[in-house]
Amino acid sequence: MTHRTLAAGLTAALVLSTLTACGSSEASGATTLTVVAANYGTGPDDDSQHYWDRLARAYEARHPGITIDVKVYGWKDIDTKIAGLVKAGRAPDIAQGSMYADYAAHHQLYSADELLPIRTQADFIRQLAEEGEVHTTLYGLPFASSSRMFFCNKRLFRQAGITKPPQTWDDIKTDAQALKTIGVKVPYGLPLGPEEAEAEALIWMLGNKGGYTGLAGSYTLGSLANVQALQWVKNNLVSPGLTGPAAPAETNRQDVFRAFIAGDAGMVNGTPRLLAQAESAGIEVGVVSVPGRTDRFHQAFSVADWLMAFKRNHHRDQISDFLAYVYSPTNTLAFLDEYRMLPVTTSASDVMTRHQDWYKDLWPFVNQYKDLGAFIDQQPTTAYYPYDKPSWATVIGQLRKNLGKAVAPGGVPADVLEELQQQAAQLDAAPM
Repeated sequence: MTHRTLAAGLTAALVLSTLTACGSSEASGATTLTVVAANYGTGPDDDSQHYWDRLARAYEARHPGITIDVKVYGWKDIDTKIAGLVKAGRAPDIAQGSMYADYAAHHQLYSADELLPIRTQADFIRQLAEEGEVHTTLYGLPFASSSRMFFCNKRLFRQAGITKPPQTWDDIKTDAQALKTIGVKVPYGLPLGPEEAEAEALIWMLGNKGGYTGLAGSYTLGSLANVQALQWVKNNLVSPGLTGPAAPAETNRQDVFRAFIAGDAGMVNGTPRLLAQAESAGIEVGVVSVPGRTDRFHQAFSVADWLMAFKRNHHRDQISDFLAYVYSPTNTLAFLDEYRMLPVTTSASDVMTRHQDWYKDLWPFVNQYKDLGAFIDQQPTTAYYPYDKPSWATVIGQLRKNLGKAVAPGGVPADVLEELQQQAAQLDAAPM
């Protein structure tokens, strides 16, 4: 059974079970809740608009007088779209994206305590809940998570005479050289373009025990560890032509993912969704933890996406009821299945890892999650972006524009990172 077929079956279960679970309660009066969400799909067939529309119509059927108006935008545009609506005084009731702290700092969001029962809040995976807090108050409600692991094309490795996956950066360089020798177009996929340069760069920084912030929470973009990481990438992968024909600054995540699915890339930092897509395309994928400079014993990297509830329309009760529906176990699992994301709740994690007996009747194909085990195992100790910093919404934009310049011809990693550090520090110190 394909993921697409199973997702359709889960959606049917979603509608039936959640209509029963929600009972017949109705919010008083006619209300329209506006929702802005991100698109996790890769084409028309799995566009997230379909998911949200199914969710909305099922909810409306049991709640006369409530309309859920959902607009879905691509990841390149979602955060900008939300910011534009807020600035124009038209904030949606619910938004789903990668930023929340700036809105929380301006007192524009409901807190989790104002929206969710204790049992729902307690179900969030603890580290993710902490990542969604500003000054110990939860404003960014975890919605989805995804971590990165190192993917190898086993067939290309065999053709190049490589017998085991890389464990260190030097191994990556050696393997990339061997792949290039046999004509592989993209020995190592290095996406430092404007879509998500901040993710790829951070993976390399973490491999050298660096990162975007230090223990005290201040930005450390210009640290020696970070400079060394990008300098190594430039000297050992980019300059020798081991990252493919396109410049890393012009290469997006989806570019290298497409190359990997097509069998044209030997190594990439990949996601659970890419694993499913590559295997469906017949790619023999080797999956290991991301190599560090000298070993694999360093912090892994994950991203999280958040739901926010804005106060502007004073729809707290209606938002609360709808979010309880969104976070029901059936709906949560249906989303994770359709888009191959990692759980943000312990109940979903239990299903996906421990396969509790009482779920088996509802989820007869639960063994499909076995390929996500290694990703889920990383979650308790993984590193995230500094989501709780109000300045992050602006800093991330600067990273996307400039990180690729650090490894370009004539680029100096130390200079690029120091300029980014100064900009970030000024933003962080600015009064809200």
